[in-house]
Amino acid sequence: MSDEQIPTKPIADLNFPTTEATADPDEHTVALSKDVSLNQINNTWVRIFLPREAVDSSYSSSSNKLPLIVYFHGGGFTMLSPATKMNHDFCSELSAQLSCVIISVAYRLAPDHRLPAAYDDAMEAVHWIRTTQEEWLQKYVDFSNCFMLGDSAGGNIAYHAGLRAACEVHNLLPLNIRGLILFKPFFGGVKRTESELRLANEPDLPLSASDSLWKLSLPIGVDRDHEYCNPMAGEGSKLLEQFKLLGWKIMVNGGYTDPLVDRQMELVKMMEEKGVKVESHFDESGHRMKDFIDPAKRNTLYAYIKNFLLSASAVADTSCE
Repeated sequence: MSDEQIPTKPIADLNFPTTEATADPDEHTVALSKDVSLNQINNTWVRIFLPREAVDSSYSSSSNKLPLIVYFHGGGFTMLSPATKMNHDFCSELSAQLSCVIISVAYRLAPDHRLPAAYDDAMEAVHWIRTTQEEWLQKYVDFSNCFMLGDSAGGNIAYHAGLRAACEVHNLLPLNIRGLILFKPFFGGVKRTESELRLANEPDLPLSASDSLWKLSLPIGVDRDHEYCNPMAGEGSKLLEQFKLLGWKIMVNGGYTDPLVDRQMELVKMMEEKGVKVESHFDESGHRMKDFIDPAKRNTLYAYIKNFLLSASAVADTSCE
């Protein structure tokens, strides 16, 4: 990659440990990684993760190519990047455990770039994937087997980018998105839910912090019942019909001690009522952070995602017969 293509270190990472990408097969990593510029004007970029086992195997043959996951990191729309250590480690492990290629997107951050900037960047990344000649993608990726994954604010981005992508599937070919994975997605609303009131002082995401993040991220002049924040607004997006028509499968993970759990469960119920295929997993955990730190919790999540990819791919293959 030439100097002008190398993404600059994001300001959002200055107070968080970061990890450099490494494409060197001699490095002792479970997955190789490299950074590629997406939009130099916006300083957006992607970090690509390739499982080590793919490099010296037959995965590059047409019958053995790997699923693709497009990942959007959390951070309340205002912080972190693919280089943040916990995000890098998560994608590396997930790539290795699931034998998949992961593209982690560095989208523009609020408050300098309020929503829908992150959604726009997400879709720009999807279109870039469709047209790029990037070596790892061309050699190893099965473009017919793609999923979007996001955690917290990234789950919100995956949801809204998914709504957009579902309306232009023919323009995305040969990229074929088969489903979305929403891990503790970040949503809100003006009227407080029971879980928000009960867990208002939950340390990982206190209600005051959640409110502040929405003030920094939403378009100026709107409240938390805007569709970017509240997926239930107006009885839900009419674009959800596309999820049903396409046969996409949606996985939602949540925790009963997460202040957002009621909103996540409402989203599951709404999609089910609209005929969308939904798989949900709820446990006793809180919001996002501990799931990335605790190896046991990460392994549980990896198992959920692996099973979901297999089932979603099978459903899509059956529907096409």
